Amino acid sequence: MPLLEVKKISKSFGGLKAVSGLEFHIEKGEVLGLIGPNGAGKTTAFNMIAGYFPPDSGKVIFKGRDITGMKPWEVCKLGIVRTFQLSKPFADLTVLDNIKVGAFARTTDIKQVSAKAESMLEFMGITKLRQTEAHSLTATDRKKMELGRALVTEPELLLMDEVVAGATPSEAREMMEIIKRIQAKGVTILIVEHVMKVIMGLSNRVVVLNYGEKLVDCSPEEAACNADVLTAYLGEKYVQSATS
Repeated sequence: MPLLEVKKISKSFGGLKAVSGLEFHIEKGEVLGLIGPNGAGKTTAFNMIAGYFPPDSGKVIFKGRDITGMKPWEVCKLGIVRTFQLSKPFADLTVLDNIKVGAFARTTDIKQVSAKAESMLEFMGITKLRQTEAHSLTATDRKKMELGRALVTEPELLLMDEVVAGATPSEAREMMEIIKRIQAKGVTILIVEHVMKVIMGLSNRVVVLNYGEKLVDCSPEEAACNADVLTAYLGEKYVQSATS
């Protein structure tokens, strides 16, 4: 049984169909890339899976249980957590206290919360920033902190929304190594990312969206050679000229 099944979910905003009949699944332990051009519906799909708003139709099944329409905190308790394309820290709290907030999802014991947060700081490589207020962090360090805050909730499925966005090449490589360590801990990952080197280097499979619909569900290598995928990203004229 797949860890997550997305069954024909759709979402419209006014007259705009953001996601239409989307279906895919994720097996336990894999990294699935959810990719597509800007406006393809990736973040909308994330929001429906994580409970930020319900789908207009369709179902989200987690470990065999229908979680469609559950609230974000209920989904988190079940073992699904997400990060955001634009980091959302508690700006005036320290890095340590931001991560403690996530730890409270599993326990109210202050000693356990502190121990979990300190351990997560070490795992993420940001122990030296423990007493730095979040508003003083670089964009990449904010991403690390937010990722640590998500991980300390002890998820089985982690939804990662553009954690490499804005990073330098060396920062991107560092984040890729962190993601590999997360997968090695047994966490299943669904990742939205525009940096193709990251997707190609991490994903076992990719689901490609365009205008809210699924184009393909295949290996990264197959997607990179697929004419429909290339057309969605680059335009039909470019693909025709490249293949003529």
